[in-house]
Amino acid sequence: MDFELTEEQSLLRDTAREVLGRAYDVEKLRAVADTDRGWSEDVWSSLAEIGILGLPFTEEDGGAGAGFAETAVVAGELGRSLAPEPYITGMATPGVAIAAVTDDTLRGEIVSAVSEGELVLAWAHDEPGDRWPASALATTAAAAGDGYTVTGTKSPVLAGDVAGKFVVTATLDGAPALFLVDADASGVTRTALRTHDRRRAARITLDGAAATALPVDDVAAVITKAEVVTQTLLCAEAVGAMEQALNQTTEYLKSRKQFGVPLKTFQALTHRASNMYVELELARSISTYATMRLADDDVDPATASRAKLQICRSARLIGQETIQLHGGIGLTAEYPVGHVVSRLTAIAHTLGGADDHLRALSESVADHDMLTLI
Repeated sequence: MDFELTEEQSLLRDTAREVLGRAYDVEKLRAVADTDRGWSEDVWSSLAEIGILGLPFTEEDGGAGAGFAETAVVAGELGRSLAPEPYITGMATPGVAIAAVTDDTLRGEIVSAVSEGELVLAWAHDEPGDRWPASALATTAAAAGDGYTVTGTKSPVLAGDVAGKFVVTATLDGAPALFLVDADASGVTRTALRTHDRRRAARITLDGAAATALPVDDVAAVITKAEVVTQTLLCAEAVGAMEQALNQTTEYLKSRKQFGVPLKTFQALTHRASNMYVELELARSISTYATMRLADDDVDPATASRAKLQICRSARLIGQETIQLHGGIGLTAEYPVGHVVSRLTAIAHTLGGADDHLRALSESVADHDMLTLI
């Protein structure tokens, strides 16, 4: 089995790295974080122009016809550069539901708008008070004339503050269903939220909001796939961020002097940096495994949980060591490592942390015929 990137994937990685690296450094990140939107429309347009926003969609629908392996490559570069564009939350996650729509015309219209950068979507599934895994849906839908209305509250909805349309999960006649709701529709109220990593989300209140039913063959399977895709891409993003944290830390150890000699000459510090490298490679391996399974259309929540568990553990160790080895400067807003650690923390808190996934995996032990301790 070949774990190396293909020539096309390497070119995609280099292109994304060039675009995002040119767009962002720590000063530009701080500046764009202070804007109302929190990310750059120019960068979003650039991603659309080179086809990155259409990667997971078929060419027949107006996408690039690549797949989730290529989407994960871009997610890794987003993590490496800390780019705040809602690539996962505004395109990939809700895109799972759109790609499953059986109405060719509706599916093609939405995919084309997303791929061209004209439309940002948001996946409105989580509800107030939910912890991963989410409990039963409290949001409800009802038939109204030729359409439907949706009533309930969704929060947090990542990218919900800027989305033009929401993909909303709700119960219809006691069964889960998917609906498309315009952000400016009557009965829709959204309250912008800020996350601790200086990104954006929203609380969406739906009070009889007009909605379009999304025809899919298996709603439960779509919801599961959307979650697995999100987990897998977040893992890829985290690996990119951890790689950047390690690079910044090793460069700091080489250049910073204590008692007249570089910090890299102190054996205890190099051992700690070595531990960071080991954790990064563990995270990279499990992330690659999860991505390869998803790319083969093997949607396995257990694999996503295993990946997220290791990512959370690695992110915590690498984040802590990054701050400790940089000293006080690592906590300042003017230095990039604090922003990296904040983003890693946010990823670890999204869709379940280490304890949540360990609990889920433990509860499934009885489903296996044989367990091997390593």
